[in-house]
Amino acid sequence: MSTRPKPGVNRIVETAIYVDDIPSASAFYDTVFGFPALVRDNRVVAYDAGASTVFLLFKRGATLNEVVLAGGTIPPHDGSGPTHFCFAIDAEQLDDWESHLAELNIPVEARMNWDQGGKSLYFRDPDGHLIELGTPGIWRTY
Repeated sequence: MSTRPKPGVNRIVETAIYVDDIPSASAFYDTVFGFPALVRDNRVVAYDAGASTVFLLFKRGATLNEVVLAGGTIPPHDGSGPTHFCFAIDAEQLDDWESHLAELNIPVEARMNWDQGGKSLYFRDPDGHLIELGTPGIWRTY
């Protein structure tokens, strides 16, 4: 075993989910969040989710083969079943988000008040993925 310190990681750059229908899923995320699209085709939609993060919607099963590009190769990947992820919001935006979701007839599935002072709202996308909107104070690190 090496005695050298482990190299560091700065943050997560991309979060990917797998969806059954790209047009339906992207319409949902366009309407709810309005993220600018970085890439949009029949296999993937890549969104600028702020703070140098990218949120990816992949068509389920469309990434099972490696993709060879001029700069290298992207290995195969895929996923199944509903996942969970959290978008950071400012504490003062929580009520606005609740109103926005209500206007879109998107039910809030649950709410959470965290010990560190943060609050979370939970709702689902058309593929059943659990989306969390979290204010600072949900983790010791956020």
